[in-house]
Amino acid sequence: MSMNGAESLVHTLLANGVDTCFANPGTSEMHFVAALDRVPGMRCVLGLFEGVVTGAADGYARIAGKPAATLLHCGPGLANAMANLHNGRRANTMMVNCVGDQATYHRPLDAPLTADTEGWARGVSGWVRTATKAGNVGADAAVAAQQARVSPGQIATLILPSDTCWDDGGVVGPVLAAPAAPTAAPSAIKNAARMLRNGKPTMLVIGNGALLAGPLADVARIAAATGAKVLKNGSNGRAERGQGRHAFNKIPYPVDQAIAAFKGIEQVILIGTPKPVIFFAYPNKPGSPVPADAELHVMSRPEHDQAQALAALAEELGNPPAVAAPGYDKVDAARGKVTSEAFAQSLTALLPEQAIIADESVTFGRAIYGNTHGAAPCDWLSVTGGAIGGGIPLATGAAVAASQAGGGRRVVNLQADGSAMYTIQGLWTQARERLDVTTIIFNNKKYQILIGELANVGANPGRVAMDMLDLGNPDLDFVKLAAGMGVEGARAETMEQFNDLFAASLTRKGPFVIELMI
Repeated sequence: MSMNGAESLVHTLLANGVDTCFANPGTSEMHFVAALDRVPGMRCVLGLFEGVVTGAADGYARIAGKPAATLLHCGPGLANAMANLHNGRRANTMMVNCVGDQATYHRPLDAPLTADTEGWARGVSGWVRTATKAGNVGADAAVAAQQARVSPGQIATLILPSDTCWDDGGVVGPVLAAPAAPTAAPSAIKNAARMLRNGKPTMLVIGNGALLAGPLADVARIAAATGAKVLKNGSNGRAERGQGRHAFNKIPYPVDQAIAAFKGIEQVILIGTPKPVIFFAYPNKPGSPVPADAELHVMSRPEHDQAQALAALAEELGNPPAVAAPGYDKVDAARGKVTSEAFAQSLTALLPEQAIIADESVTFGRAIYGNTHGAAPCDWLSVTGGAIGGGIPLATGAAVAASQAGGGRRVVNLQADGSAMYTIQGLWTQARERLDVTTIIFNNKKYQILIGELANVGANPGRVAMDMLDLGNPDLDFVKLAAGMGVEGARAETMEQFNDLFAASLTRKGPFVIELMI
C-alpha cells in the first residue's frame, strides 16, 4: 500500500523506538498530524508554545533514556523553541527535532514564513538535514533517530518541506542502532592515577554519566583512597541523589564562591565534563574557577562511558575498598519563616521515594541542593544551558516519561517566579495530560538574580534600573494563573502552610501549584 512522506516518517520513528512526540504544529505539518490518525502507536502531547515543546522533550529524554520527537512550525516556530533546544544541547539530550518548512517549490517565492531554518537549527543541533523528497523522508528519519542517540546524546534536527510530507512515495526507513559509547584512553586513566598518587591537592570534577549511583560509588572510593576532593559540574542533565547514594556538592554559581571552592587545588581531573567556567565575565575576575597554575587533565570526555572510565581508574589504583554511602538522620519538616534552608529541610523530610526534581529555583534555591543530600532517593534535573524558562517544561516531559514507565513517581518542580512566566503554558499541558507534577513557585516579586548581578558587575543602579527588575505593580497571582489553565493551586506564606500543601499534593493525582511567598 502506498504512503506519503509523513506516514513513512511516523512509521520509521516508531520502528526506531521514538514513540512520543511533543508538538505545536502549523500548516506545513498538517500531513504529519493527519498521519498520526492513520499510524497507531505515537503518543502526541500538545504544547501551547514551542519552548514548552522542546523543554518537555528534553525532560522526557533525561528520564526515559531515549529520544522523543518534536514537531515545530517553520523557521519562526523553531526560533520560539530555541532557548530550550539550547538547554537540551547543553544537557546532551537525545531529541529528534522535526521542523516543517515551505514546500521545496514554494520556498523561492519568499513567502512570509520563509527563513534560514537550517542555519538557525545548526546552532542548537548536533546533526541537521533537510529532506528533499518524500522517498527520502523515512531514511532521513532513521538517521535522525540514530544520531540523536550518539553518545552522550544530541539534538538531531530534521527539516521537512511540506511537499516531502504530502507527496506519495514514502518508504519506511531502516532500524539503525547507535554506536556504543567510546571508552576513555588507557593512557588517560593511567595519567589520572599518577596524579592521584603524587600527593598534590587534587579536585575531581564530574558530570554526565558519572552522576549515576554506580559511578558515584566508584568516585567515593577513589576519593577516600587518595584524599582527592570532588565537585559536580554546576548544572547537570540528570543526577541520582538522596539516601543510599554518595553525596557531592556542585560548583557554586557565584563567582567568588566558585573560586574559593578550588582554592589551593594544584591538579584538576575532568571526568565526563569540560573545564569549569564562570557563568559570566566580571571585571577583574577569572573566567574559570580552576587556578591558572593548576595542572588540568581530561580523563574522560562527555561522550565516553563514564562508568567504565571510573571502574578502570579504580582498578589502576588497586581497587580501593567500597565506601558506604553516608547515612542521614530523619529530619522533621521546618516551621516558621520561609527561607532557603528551611525549605530544604522540609523537602528532605517530605520528598517521596523516587521523586523527580526539575530545578529552576535560581537564587532562592542556592541553599537547597547542598542541604537535601538526606532526602529520599530521587533524580535531579537542572536547567543546564542558562536559558530561562526550562523548569516547567522539564517537569512536564519528565512526568510524561514517568507515566509511560508505569507511574508512581511524583515530579516536583522548584520554580522561580520570573522564569516561570517564560513557559507557564506548560501548566496547561500538565492539566491536559493529567500529569503528577507539584510545581512550587518561589515568589519574591522580583528578578532577584539580576539584583545580585548588578552588584557583581559594579553597577550603581537607580530607580529606573530597579524598576526593570521589579515584578510587582501589578503583582503576579500564580494561583489564579494556574487555575486559568486547569491546575488547582494554593498560596503558602509560612513553612507550616507549605508543609501541609506539599504533603497533600503528593497524595493526589494530577498537577498542583504551590505559590510560596518568599
